[in-house]
Amino acid sequence: MESTVASKLDALMTLQSIDSQLDEIRRVRGDLPEEVQDLEDEIEGYEVRVGKFDDEVAGLNESIAQRKQAIKDAEVLIRKYEDQQQNVRNNREYDAITKEIELQKLEMQIAEKKIKEAYYQIDQKVNEIEGTKGRLEERRKDLDNKKQELGQIVAESEEEETKLKQDRDAAAGKIEDRLLSAYSRIRKNVRNGLAVVAVKRDACGGCFNTVPPQRQADIASQKKVIVCEHCGRILAGVEQRVF
Repeated sequence: MESTVASKLDALMTLQSIDSQLDEIRRVRGDLPEEVQDLEDEIEGYEVRVGKFDDEVAGLNESIAQRKQAIKDAEVLIRKYEDQQQNVRNNREYDAITKEIELQKLEMQIAEKKIKEAYYQIDQKVNEIEGTKGRLEERRKDLDNKKQELGQIVAESEEEETKLKQDRDAAAGKIEDRLLSAYSRIRKNVRNGLAVVAVKRDACGGCFNTVPPQRQADIASQKKVIVCEHCGRILAGVEQRVF
């Protein structure tokens, strides 16, 4: 039983050591991965916005074309009505045709007004598209620079990181699922990523709270897995003090 617990604690310490090295590699990268992701999300947003503006401009141009055709149709009708006016038999027919002509002219005026409004909206959209494309181009340049910077950092540590990940898989494979799950949960909840620590100078190596002598003796015996009563970290050993 004693050797089994000891081997579990050794495996946990090995895993913690590997994870700490991986944490350091990621720390060197700083916020670059998040910055790259944020820029990619921002660029995607700009691209969607430009696409939306393009669709709106296309819709406005289609509306202009339809209204221009409506004006041409109205002009044809007006000429037709004017020809009919030459052959009316009474004032009633003349007045009716005159009203139709006035109605078509009114429709033409409304269409012309709508066309002017559409052209104004297109100018506004084009300005917005140009401004958005300008910001999009700037962000793309920023993204290229960030990716290049991140790529250089990753390349420098890629071989080491690959080896560490392989070692980590091997170390994790020696730990039972329940204990591995607890280890992962503790790592997620502590700021420095240290889930497994030793007692140093009579204190927890994670939160630095004092560990009583009897508790230290239990930890050193490695007969069971013991956690710090203050921070919940796994206490895997007691460092001997050198005087």
